[in-house]
Amino acid sequence: MCCWCCCLECIHNIPPLNLLFLHFSDSPLPGEAAAASGVSMASISVPNPVPSATEDAENIRKAVQGWGTDEKALIEILGHRTAAQRAEIAVAYEGLYNETLLDRLHSELSGDFRSAMMLWAADPAARDAKLAHKALKKKGDRSVWVLIEVACASTPDHLVAVRKAYCAAYSASLEEDVAACPLYKDPLKQFLVRLVSSYRYAGDGVDEELAAAEAAELHAAVVAKKQPLHGDVVRIVGSRSKPQLKATFERYRQEHGKAVDEVLDERRGDQLAAMLKTAVWCLTSPEKHFAEVIRSSILGLGTDEESLTRAIVSRAEVDLQKVKEEYRARYRTTVTSDVTGDTSGYYKDILLTLVGPE
Repeated sequence: MCCWCCCLECIHNIPPLNLLFLHFSDSPLPGEAAAASGVSMASISVPNPVPSATEDAENIRKAVQGWGTDEKALIEILGHRTAAQRAEIAVAYEGLYNETLLDRLHSELSGDFRSAMMLWAADPAARDAKLAHKALKKKGDRSVWVLIEVACASTPDHLVAVRKAYCAAYSASLEEDVAACPLYKDPLKQFLVRLVSSYRYAGDGVDEELAAAEAAELHAAVVAKKQPLHGDVVRIVGSRSKPQLKATFERYRQEHGKAVDEVLDERRGDQLAAMLKTAVWCLTSPEKHFAEVIRSSILGLGTDEESLTRAIVSRAEVDLQKVKEEYRARYRTTVTSDVTGDTSGYYKDILLTLVGPE
């Protein structure tokens, strides 16, 4: 089984970063909706002025040449650039040195640090396609989390870009691979297919009458029938816009005295209820889900570096500031403190660079 950090064949299946970036440049990155509204919840810092892509590429080359690798320089450059800037650097690097930036990072780095740097250096859509493909080969709820995150925790246009990147890399659609995955059975499989194939309305309009009607349908399915992934639930959660779902869930809370996620949380040991709760959070309050991912990756025996890396890398340009606030409020500590206590070396350094100051 391959992993991101050690399978060059899988990396080469992903189209070149410059082609992906050019192909998807009209589609917003996962966090661009917030940026467009004038409120950025990204956690990374970018220097002003920003060096040119050519200058950054030349400095990266200096960092990887010679008898040793200057890991701090790589973190300082790539850890303080946006996805668009990193894509320009990758184009400049390949043009100057006739090798891809990802190939060079793969050959120079190792371990969890290499995994984090390569995820961060990748085009966001290609990165999520790779994460989804890997998740389809692994058992466990945390792999299901990845598919739900990709489908629900970003913009509709980003999900389309992920599906295009997936097709380009694996000569199959994400939807058909989820449908064919032997690890999942209905109704969970049906739910996941609906999520990854959705294209939600991205506007702010809300139909209050529809919210009331569908809040009643959710209650009938989840509480009365005890079927968290009943067909009505799949249809509602798998198709409605995020503002419409927020209105529906708020109406549910008003009518029944508890939030939908609280009702689902009471169904201990019910995987279907747990996965519906994950989707509800990713669609309406992704900071709650990713705070939980970070916390669960650190608690217990050993660290789940894969989940920790994914959560921080994937949200650093989206809403990691909100994740940090949620984390502090819920766990009475900081992401910085827990990452510092549970990781080490350059792996810790890149994660803390992306987390930003607290």
